[in-house]
Amino acid sequence: MTDPAAASPLRGLRRRRRLARLALGWERLWPALWPPLGVFGLFLLVALLGLPLMLPGWGQALLSLAFLAGVILAARQGFRGLAVPRVEEADRRLESASGLAHRPLAALADRPAGDDPVALAVWAAHRRRASASIRALRVGLPHPGLARRDPIALRAGLGLALGAALVVAGPEAPERLRRAFLPHLGLATPVPALRLEAWVTPPAYTGAAPIFLDAAGGSLTVPQGSQLQVALSGGSGGTPELQIGSAATPFRALDARSWAAEAQLDHGTRLAIRRGGFEVAGWTLTVQADQPPIARFTEAPARAARGLALRLPWQAEDDWGLASLVTEIRLAARPQAPAHLLDINLPSVQPREANGVSGPDLSAHPWAGLEVQVQLLARDGAGQEGRSDAATVTLPERAFSHPVAQALIAIRKALSLDPTARMAAMVELDGLAEAPEAFEHDTTTFLALRSARHRLELDLRPEAVGESQETMWETALALEEGRADRTARALEQARAALREALEEQLRQQEQNAEQSPEQNQEQRAEADRRIQELRDAIRRHLEALAERLQQENAESMTTDPQNRLMNRRDLDRRTERMREANRENRPQDAERELAELEEMLRALEEGRSAQAEARERQRQQRERGQQQMGVVQDMVRRETQMLDSGHRRAEAESQRQEAERRAQQLLNRAPWARPQQQVPQQTDPQQQQRREADAAAREEAAREARTQRALRRALGEVMQQFGDLTGEIPAPLGRADQAMRQAQEALAEGRDAREAQQTAIRELQEGSRQMAQQMQRQFGQGEPGEGEEDGEGEGQGQMMGEGQGQGEGSDQAQNQGPGRDPLGRRTREAPGAQDNGSDTRVPDEAELLRTRRIQEELRKRGAERTRPQEELDYIDRLLRRF
Repeated sequence: MTDPAAASPLRGLRRRRRLARLALGWERLWPALWPPLGVFGLFLLVALLGLPLMLPGWGQALLSLAFLAGVILAARQGFRGLAVPRVEEADRRLESASGLAHRPLAALADRPAGDDPVALAVWAAHRRRASASIRALRVGLPHPGLARRDPIALRAGLGLALGAALVVAGPEAPERLRRAFLPHLGLATPVPALRLEAWVTPPAYTGAAPIFLDAAGGSLTVPQGSQLQVALSGGSGGTPELQIGSAATPFRALDARSWAAEAQLDHGTRLAIRRGGFEVAGWTLTVQADQPPIARFTEAPARAARGLALRLPWQAEDDWGLASLVTEIRLAARPQAPAHLLDINLPSVQPREANGVSGPDLSAHPWAGLEVQVQLLARDGAGQEGRSDAATVTLPERAFSHPVAQALIAIRKALSLDPTARMAAMVELDGLAEAPEAFEHDTTTFLALRSARHRLELDLRPEAVGESQETMWETALALEEGRADRTARALEQARAALREALEEQLRQQEQNAEQSPEQNQEQRAEADRRIQELRDAIRRHLEALAERLQQENAESMTTDPQNRLMNRRDLDRRTERMREANRENRPQDAERELAELEEMLRALEEGRSAQAEARERQRQQRERGQQQMGVVQDMVRRETQMLDSGHRRAEAESQRQEAERRAQQLLNRAPWARPQQQVPQQTDPQQQQRREADAAAREEAAREARTQRALRRALGEVMQQFGDLTGEIPAPLGRADQAMRQAQEALAEGRDAREAQQTAIRELQEGSRQMAQQMQRQFGQGEPGEGEEDGEGEGQGQMMGEGQGQGEGSDQAQNQGPGRDPLGRRTREAPGAQDNGSDTRVPDEAELLRTRRIQEELRKRGAERTRPQEELDYIDRLLRRF
């Protein structure tokens, strides 16, 4: 029978024996597992480092088999003699871990051999003492004892190496392990190296170059609507995927080992290329939305100071460049009517900022003289529109002096305000047609009035009103400006009537017909009257021609040798000779005088036509020359921008070198530095920043080299066109071409091109000045108002060269001569010297505006303290007031 006192400690003995056996099993199993696990860990280390990928398929298989054999041998060696712990061994561990002596657990399990009461009492006492001693049994922590088998701690080194290998492998760790466990045993050629090319093509309206993505990843900003293109070839792992945000799209296969993908970028997101479960490359994209253009009036629209033009000072800008700029004009009285659109020529192709003054002549428009609303409409390459605030202005109109022309213009205005008021317009046109004496009984004018009237009555189309208004305008112009044509017809009729009268006299003389003195006297009186009518017709025609020439701003008739013949003395002499021959009954002489007079009139007409053609040809040549000079000035501006960019790059490089030099000095003066020690190298982030800065500088230099090549090509075209126009090419333009070639080569080779660019700028400015002088010599000064309206003199002056405009050349030519000093002032000996300054010319508004803009540009550049000190000093001298 078991003692109850002894049975109570045995209740938890079974659980403690189980734990003790587990601890003994772990102490025996872990030393046996360590050799094969060590060999397997070494295999994982080799696989994560990618060493198997450098071997052929059979080499990878042999390597895997070698490690497998090593694992098996190590496991066999480690598991030799391994046995499951017995209960007695568990009891011994409990007794040793609890510090018990005399094996009390064995005493509790033993039984006495006899039935002696004394012996049983002693045995019971012994069991009670053993039971009391095992009340605090402990299992203890297992102690495998690896330190005896691995005294140099190779297991710790292997663990650290595996951790480092995982960091190095990164996202490629799964693929490397897979390739190590499943080597490729085929006989195919080795897999080509992975090649990735990715670039972003901005929209065409931006004019920006493609942006190539770095395979190492990064972040960048691209315009909205850009097209992403990715090309992947080589490598392994199946079909790659293009992941934009959370959406993944598989690449399309080009061939067995090449893939491509495209996507449009409309939103900023994370972009990644994944293949075989890991990321090949990734970028963070920020999409820049395209902003609508901005257009505004810099000043209120108004009538130009000279002429009939409408002065529209404008300014427009866009983040990627302006595609077009349009002036939208609406009639204030009828805002629902279709708007009249006028295109404004931009200074270059898709400029980001532009300003100027437009001067359209709308005096021929049906709305001339009426109040309109003017608004600027700017469009960019993406089709977005930007509108300015509407401005109200009255369109300039031409003043007419002919009564019928004034009436026609009034009818035209009334139809513009109310196109439905056709009946009132027809009544007024009928009234004009019923008074032909008002327009000198001109048949053409009468037919035009009837045509406009019947078009309003019979043609019910809305367009008929505009067509009738056009007829009225042409008729008014013919009445106002067409006097020469009417007088020419009247002159032709007078000449024909006189010739007929003279021919009748000749026929009578040839037939020797007998005539009464009364009949002869009547014929001579008729011829004399015809001669007087011819004289009056010639005088009216010459007056009409003089008026037309004055309106066309042409030269006076008296300055031309042919026109000089047609003075009043010649007229009186020819007509008096014809009259004298008629009185003396000499019709042959009168007819000869008439023929000479007709020849003089014919020469007059032909000379005027030749002069008009010469003036038109000269004007066109002058405009082409001005356009070419404008191109040269644009080249100066572009060269100046590239020179400023070169200054900025040089300044940034100088600052970087200075920062590196100071950092070097600080490192050399550091307490830990020693003279015999080498200076520590730059850290990886610094080297990465340096490489990125160098790459950006090289890319910018390459872009400027392409721009320089394009400018040089454009300069060659300008030189050829100017040579064809004038027959001579200014020598500075050739030197500028050579300097631009040197700058292009320097930029392409990564050298400093600032000296060559400065030379190109100087030569271009000198070439522009010589072009202006040559144009002045060959084609003369432009006629007042020709080619420009008020307020546009700034652009004209800039095209003529730096500091010398077209107007200045003429003033200088007028102010230099006998009796004047080099500054154009009268000397003491010159007549009128006491009134020196009476011929002083006050600068007009355009010149003042140009001066202010030059001063603002100089102040802006002078505020940029990063510019070279020599340039800053020069700007300060220019801005200094005397």
